[in-house]
Amino acid sequence: MRRPPDPDRLLRFARPVRWTHRTTAALMLTCLATAACLYVTPLAELVGRRRLIVTVHVWCGLALPAPLLCGLAFRTLRADATRLSRFTPLDRVWLRAVRARAPYRPAGKFNAGQKLFAQWTLGTMLVMLGTGLLMWLPHLAPPSLRTGATFVHDWLATAVAAVTAGHVWMAARDPQARLGMRTGRVDRDWAAREHPQWRQGGPTELTRHQPPRADPRRDAPR
Repeated sequence: MRRPPDPDRLLRFARPVRWTHRTTAALMLTCLATAACLYVTPLAELVGRRRLIVTVHVWCGLALPAPLLCGLAFRTLRADATRLSRFTPLDRVWLRAVRARAPYRPAGKFNAGQKLFAQWTLGTMLVMLGTGLLMWLPHLAPPSLRTGATFVHDWLATAVAAVTAGHVWMAARDPQARLGMRTGRVDRDWAAREHPQWRQGGPTELTRHQPPRADPRRDAPR
């Protein structure tokens, strides 16, 4: 028997969104781990079985877009993808607040940093897939193009590893964010503090941010 939802918590991520995130993360981490076993000499000597590692790396890389493509069949994931692909005036306010180290950072369901990370992940996934195919199927391109693809693939993989480590580090510092991705629900207080313009199903986060107005009664002469 399923327990009723906690009234003090909001639904942040539906099940299709959570499973898309988990499977994509598992495939990405497998690609990074197998790449390390291929390119880092001590790890390559420790693990061995290079042919198996190459096979796992290639097929996990080819499967990377699959969770997202399957998840797009669900309305909840399409709605979140739409939010992540749109930059609004609210996001510019958030970025200025981060640069100024301001304590109040207005954000909808996703802040500007999360949108940038999602778009970076999607873009690098496509580039890594394309360059990886050129390396895996050498007859598709001349040697000069394959050399360039190898250069881009290797250095972009290093950047992906660094950005992914930063993503994991930030998640480790925010228990509520991890709870939302694990169970789908977050505390209302956390949502009001970290995503004050987020309204479930509402257009508030897509509108222009208005700074809080002063109370005229407070400033009136006594």
